[in-house]
Amino acid sequence: MSYKVRSLHADEWPRAKALRLEALRDPVAPIAFMETYGSAVARPDSYWRERAGRSAEGASGAQQIIAEGPDGEWVGTVTVLMEEPGTTDWAGLPVERLQGHLVGVYVQPGHRGIGLTEVLFDAGLEWAWAQGAGRVRLLVHEDNARALRAYRRAGFVETGVTTTLGPDLDERELELAVERPDPESDR
Repeated sequence: MSYKVRSLHADEWPRAKALRLEALRDPVAPIAFMETYGSAVARPDSYWRERAGRSAEGASGAQQIIAEGPDGEWVGTVTVLMEEPGTTDWAGLPVERLQGHLVGVYVQPGHRGIGLTEVLFDAGLEWAWAQGAGRVRLLVHEDNARALRAYRRAGFVETGVTTTLGPDLDERELELAVERPDPESDR
């Protein structure tokens, strides 16, 4: 695979903004993202600069990982948010231990199905483990079959935790997680 996977640099906020807006146009965006294209495109540049700065290389609370295609075009992304024990996450779920939370997963249609999601996840997991996370999780809409398949291929398993997000209480988000590997198991 001739893709480069790396952390975002803070000054790359315009490219991060463009990729996010592209993701919000994806047909599954209404069930995959907690934001609409209309609300995102209306945000001022200061929002995008701050967002990039909080998740850029060197940040400790979040990290946005991007994938560059062979021509330098950004073709995929994932962001890892660190969640502290004793807090409540943005979905209202209690956080019991230091963990990473994958959000904003997107790979352009022409680059799907080649393992790029797994490579992005590997980079995100590596960063989260370096921050001391005991596990990394994500939430996915129960009807997002494409994402569920990709997450399971990447080693994420359903935890049994579900939540509802948004106004429709009949729609569920499923929690999937990967536990930090035990370094002793490799010996």
